[in-house]
Amino acid sequence: MKDFVAPRYQLAYKLYPYLKSPDQDLEAPARHPVVVMGGGPIGLATALDLGRRGIPVLVLDDHEGVGMGSRAICFAKRTLEICDRLGAGDEMVAKGVQWNLGKVFHDDRQLYEFNLLPEAGHKHPAFINLQQPAFEKFLHDAILRAQAAGAPIEIRGANRVDAVETGEDGVTLDLMTPDGPYRIMADWLIGCDGARSPLRDMLGLGFEGRVFEDNFLIADVKMTADFPTERWFWFEPHFKSGASALLHRQPDDVWRIDFQLGWDIDREKELEEANIRARIDAMLGEGTEYELVWTSIYTFQCRRMERFRHGRVLFAGDAAHQVSPFGARGANSGIQDVDNLGWKLAAVINGAAPESLLDSYDAERVHGADENILNSTRATDFITPKSPVSHMFRNAVLDLAETMPFARTIVNSGRLSVPCTYDGSDLNGPDHPAMPARTRPGSPVPDLALGEGWLLTALAGEGFTLLGIGTQVPAALEGAGLPVTGFSIPAETPEAGPRFLAAAAAAVYLIRPDQHVAARWDQFDEAAVLAAARKALGHD
Repeated sequence: MKDFVAPRYQLAYKLYPYLKSPDQDLEAPARHPVVVMGGGPIGLATALDLGRRGIPVLVLDDHEGVGMGSRAICFAKRTLEICDRLGAGDEMVAKGVQWNLGKVFHDDRQLYEFNLLPEAGHKHPAFINLQQPAFEKFLHDAILRAQAAGAPIEIRGANRVDAVETGEDGVTLDLMTPDGPYRIMADWLIGCDGARSPLRDMLGLGFEGRVFEDNFLIADVKMTADFPTERWFWFEPHFKSGASALLHRQPDDVWRIDFQLGWDIDREKELEEANIRARIDAMLGEGTEYELVWTSIYTFQCRRMERFRHGRVLFAGDAAHQVSPFGARGANSGIQDVDNLGWKLAAVINGAAPESLLDSYDAERVHGADENILNSTRATDFITPKSPVSHMFRNAVLDLAETMPFARTIVNSGRLSVPCTYDGSDLNGPDHPAMPARTRPGSPVPDLALGEGWLLTALAGEGFTLLGIGTQVPAALEGAGLPVTGFSIPAETPEAGPRFLAAAAAAVYLIRPDQHVAARWDQFDEAAVLAAARKALGHD
C-alpha cells in the first residue's frame, strides 16, 4: 500500500474531517452491512436513503469534504422530488436559482423559446441551478439531521480504498488513512466513486462508449448582470467566442458560461486567464466587470459499464455511466440510481425480497443509462456536426426553426433531463388501457396539489402506496412483504383527470417506494394489489 496522501485540491467545505475509527485497532476486520465508496453527491444520497430506512451504512472517502468548482449545476424537478423524500429538497430550492424557460439563438437571432414546465400542480420548478458543492453540503446537512434522529450513517473522511477482494457473501476492503492501513469487510459494496472509478479499475471492469472529438471551456463568472433567469444557448454565436455557447445563472451572482472550442486545441493555452477573458469580453462586451471564479475544459463522453451489479458490488452514478454535460443528465441520472437502488437493497437486507431483486436495479438503470446516452449522443452530434454536409443540414434546420414550429423538435441543444420510465421491467404489474400513457406502470408519478400539501410528499414512506382516485381504498394492507399504505382523493382534484384518469371514471394505483407506478386498475381488488406488490418485490 502507498502511504496516505491528501488529494490535491482545495476544499469548499470540510464536512467530515478524519477521525481514527475503533475498526483500525481491531485484530479481525470489522464487518459492515453496507459500505459506500465515494462521498460525492451520489454516495451521500445513497447513504442518506439507506440510513433513513434503518440500514447501517458506512461511507468511505479519500478526502474530507467537498471540492471547489461548480461542476454539476442543473438539478431537475425529479431530483428535487427525490431530495425532498431524503429531507434535503427545501434547502436546495431555497438556495438555488429556479427556472423553466430556455431560449435558442443562431448567430444574433433568437430562434424560439421553450417552457419545460408549462402545467400547474407541481411543487418544484423544472430545474434549479445550484453549484455542486452546495448541493453536496445540503445532503450532508440532511445526513446530520438523520443521524441525530437515529439513522445509522457513518462517514469516514481521509479513508482511501486501496484494494478490494470479492466473495460470494461479501467484500473485503484494504484502506489507507493518515494513521496507516486497516481492513474491513462489507456485506454489500456500492461504488459511487466517479467517472474515473478506482473501484471499477480494481475489479478489472470495462467502461465502454464514445469520446467525442470536441472540447468545451467552462467559466464560472461572478458579476452583476440583468440577464433573465433562463437557459440561453447559441449556435455559431455572433460574438465569435466559440462554435456554440451556453449561459446559465447560478446563486450568489455567479454565471456559468460554456464555449465550444473544437478538437485540436492547446489546453494549457486556452486555460490562460488572458485567453479566457478574451472570449468572455467578446460575449459580454468590453468593459464589463466580472471575477473569474472557476474554469475547466471538458470533453464529451458517453460511456457505461456493461452491468451495474457484480455480485455483492453495485455501481451508481458516474462510476456506472457517463454522459456529456449538455442536457444535465449526469448528476440527475445518478440520483435516480439512488432512488432505484435504496429501497431494493433495504428490502433484500431486511428479508422482504429475494437477492434477485437487485438484478432489476441493473436492468432498470441500464435502461435509463441507455436512454440518457442516446439523447446525449444525439445532442452532441447536432451541436458538433462531423462533416460539411451534416453542418449544412444542421444550419438548415436552425433556419427553419425560426418560423416553423415543426423544425424546433429537430433542434437539439441538449435534451434536458427527464426521469426514466421503466417500460418492459419485470417488476411492472397490470395496466389499464383507458388511463394516461404518462402514468403507465414503470413511470414516475407526477405531482399534484392536494389542498395545502402535495401528492409526492404523501408518497414518501418506506413501503408501497395505494392511491385511489375517485374511489376508496383501504388505509393499510398486509401480506405484500412491505407495508402498503392507502389513501384516496376525489376525481375532481385539479389535474388528477389528465394525469391519472383520462377516459377512466376511477383509478387505483399501486406505487413503489421510489414513487414509480407498479400497477393500476379501475377498481380495488385486494388479491390483485397484493400480487402486484409481491411482483414488484421480485417474488415469483
